[in-house]
Amino acid sequence: MSVVLVHGNPETDAIWGPLRTELGRDDVIALSPPGFGVSLPHGFDTTSDGYLNWLEHELEQLDGPIDLVGHDWGGGHVIRVAMTRPDLIRSWCTDIIGIFNHDYVWHDAAQNWQGPDGEAAVKSLTDLPDADRAAVFAQLGMGESVAEKVSPWINDDMGQAILGLYRSAAQPIVGELGDDLPSAAQRPGLCIFATEDTYTGGEELHRRAAERCGAEVAVLDGLGHWWMCEDPTRAAELLNNWFDGQD
Repeated sequence: MSVVLVHGNPETDAIWGPLRTELGRDDVIALSPPGFGVSLPHGFDTTSDGYLNWLEHELEQLDGPIDLVGHDWGGGHVIRVAMTRPDLIRSWCTDIIGIFNHDYVWHDAAQNWQGPDGEAAVKSLTDLPDADRAAVFAQLGMGESVAEKVSPWINDDMGQAILGLYRSAAQPIVGELGDDLPSAAQRPGLCIFATEDTYTGGEELHRRAAERCGAEVAVLDGLGHWWMCEDPTRAAELLNNWFDGQD
């Protein structure tokens, strides 16, 4: 069996470090989407479809059964795999299912990246000194040690990936992708809702989307977007219970 973790934006696999320690497993694999903590290959398709194809290919190389866990846009890629290639996984878990509704409104940063001034918005992030950028994300919930590892990777490659990915999923597109959510019911799903996460649409949208694919909802009260960094012990207990329930 393999537990496969997929992170999002603007992140690297360092966000999983505290959680991996608390999980206490030797079967955990962290995959880094191109441009997010690894270099962006020349000609890579940075759209949501491109990342879906990337994740499908990565999973095809792994031994199963696979319990697939995604955070932020990694969770978006996970949902799309669950809808299109359920044969690759045993179960799936995401914390971003709320975005797959027609009435989801992208957060302000995403709307800036999707807009005509997106390049300038990304540049304002990538041009920050590493220490200043790390301080910002540490305060937002990553914590200092994780943010210091992530910050150097918020570079031109990541900027290019951000623009391609977010523009490919502007509304109404992400809502239309969610029309296929019932297909994800072919495998057990867990939807994590962190109550202080302001980026993913709120509890009502999470529960509505989860119901459409027969998924469970787990509430992490008092935790924000980087719940796995804020309270890795509670996060690990939740996930280990979920994995054990699939055996």
